[in-house]
Amino acid sequence: MNTPKKLFYTKEHEWADFKDKEIVIGITDYAQSQLGDVIFIEFPDVGHEFNSGDVFGEIEAVKTVSELYIPLSGTITAVNEDLEDAPDNVNTDPYGKGWLIKISAKNLNEKKELLTPEEYKKIIS
Repeated sequence: MNTPKKLFYTKEHEWADFKDKEIVIGITDYAQSQLGDVIFIEFPDVGHEFNSGDVFGEIEAVKTVSELYIPLSGTITAVNEDLEDAPDNVNTDPYGKGWLIKISAKNLNEKKELLTPEEYKKIIS
């Protein structure tokens, strides 16, 4: 499984890419492989605030529906609208075109609660 070293991870299989105060969030390669073919994603509204661990949406695959958990507290600044027409980007490019949301972090200290790539690999192996 692809687990980029520059990202941080959750036990629920989300990833977070820190770009100053903006954080890009998606699901991991492992998560998409377990879900199967993604057919729909329910996004939150831009401007909505969440606390770390809150459900921010759902991802629907052919066989199942799974909740999406936000890894850090913050405000939604963008959603990946391209996924409305091409949800399979989550399967083919989970760390690139398949990103889900961007947030403005409320508390960057919460980063300490996330898993390093090495810690995440132990969970999925």
